[in-house]
Amino acid sequence: MKNAPEVTIQLPEAKTAAESGPLVSPPSTGSRRSDVMHGVIRLVCLLTSVTALAVMTTAKQASTISLYGFSLPLYSKWSFADSFVYLVGVSAAVAVHSLLQLLINVTRMLRKSPLVPSRNHAWLIFAGDQIFAYMAMSAGSAASGVTSLNRTGIHHSDLPNFCKPLQVFCDRVAVSIAFTFFTCFLLAVSVVLDVVRLSNY
Repeated sequence: MKNAPEVTIQLPEAKTAAESGPLVSPPSTGSRRSDVMHGVIRLVCLLTSVTALAVMTTAKQASTISLYGFSLPLYSKWSFADSFVYLVGVSAAVAVHSLLQLLINVTRMLRKSPLVPSRNHAWLIFAGDQIFAYMAMSAGSAASGVTSLNRTGIHHSDLPNFCKPLQVFCDRVAVSIAFTFFTCFLLAVSVVLDVVRLSNY
């Protein structure tokens, strides 16, 4: 008997994962721009909180004031008011928070990994930014009340405007409060970006 002719069937070669392309698409350009914007906000927030802290802790001045014809010595320092101490503490906490988030962002951007690996991590950052924003707002508001009292005095009393003889001290306090409110604004912007990031999950 004659042998039957051999029939061969050639199957198409299956492409490997390397040939077919990456399974996960690289991060989009818009996502990278958002990450860079978030990093810039963290950096500016760090600078403003450190400035508010430094200006407040150097606010002190000695002077004299005339009251009922008597010349009385005055000495004012930021640590004498609880609201100023609270502002210093909040500014220090915001500076540490901003520095940690900035270091994490820069490290992950250099590794080309996502800044927020999970939805739970995004919620954690959102909660932290919101808490520190409220703290900065309360610290600035409390310090503003004391500063306003020092500038206007107390109505229907003989207490004078203490900021006239303590002009340098009051100016430093005002600058520190302004930077604190600006820090609060930056944290609020960061919270908005956190909400946008959460909507992508």
